Amino acid sequence: MKFSIFSSTAAVVAVVSILAFTCVDASPCSPAGTRSLAERDVWSPPISSPSKGDVWTIGSTVTVSWDASNPPKTVTNNSGRLLLGYLDGTGSENLDIEHPLAQYFDLRDGKVDVSVPNVPSRDSCIVVLLGDSGNASPTFTIA
Repeated sequence: MKFSIFSSTAAVVAVVSILAFTCVDASPCSPAGTRSLAERDVWSPPISSPSKGDVWTIGSTVTVSWDASNPPKTVTNNSGRLLLGYLDGTGSENLDIEHPLAQYFDLRDGKVDVSVPNVPSRDSCIVVLLGDSGNASPTFTIA
């Protein structure tokens, strides 16, 4: 009987894949419909600044603000992170995750001051506020 390494490997991959997809998000594996998820708080405060059409000058300090007036009763993650990105028509937000504008600030503060980085000028910039959810601003310009 001949076995090729390709067919044996392919068979193992197929079995592991089937098991992985059968048990996804379950520990231990359980029949469909018998799992329950814990209630989750999601807070995605709308960004109020920057507004559509605002212009940020490279090197200046600007304030990014959001509506922090209505958080859920329990917020799992109060620590915020603010990322700069831009829209290019492909659906991608092109977020610069390596260089956050700000991080480790309290989302309940409703604002954070940031320095405008030296990035290429464009009129399709956005900021995304991350905590337990993500919320993007309207587009603005960096010049």
